[in-house]
Amino acid sequence: MKRLITATALCLCLAACATSGRLTTEQKVQLYRAHAGAPQNDMPFTSSLSGWQELGDSALAVWTRPGEAYLLELSGPCPDLPYAQAIGLTSRVGRVAARFDKVLVGGPGPGPQMPCFIARIRPLDIKALRVAEQDLRQAATQEREP
Repeated sequence: MKRLITATALCLCLAACATSGRLTTEQKVQLYRAHAGAPQNDMPFTSSLSGWQELGDSALAVWTRPGEAYLLELSGPCPDLPYAQAIGLTSRVGRVAARFDKVLVGGPGPGPQMPCFIARIRPLDIKALRVAEQDLRQAATQEREP
């Protein structure tokens, strides 16, 4: 069943990407969700991130190490996330917990940023995600070639 859902999501992304050449935010979220595992209560966090990718205003992917990433789905919209220059995560004893910890968004202004609560944490299959992204780029390139 999971393979069917993944295949369907990829087909939809391919069709949309082939016509525009770029993935919309919703297509990116669907792609990341298709390559995310089951929700878990928490994830390891040792005070710094290897990278992050915003996925609209209610989800983001964070890399805790170069080969380890998680999909964080937020409990509601985080309006500054699509424009964030930096993010931080709250944690307790080296763990970030769903429903307790927050994403802290750093924007261009000096004012306080509202914390965005983490609703779900799902591990990402990085290798499969990269292959799917590469396939989408190749499909878009082939569609545009004469």
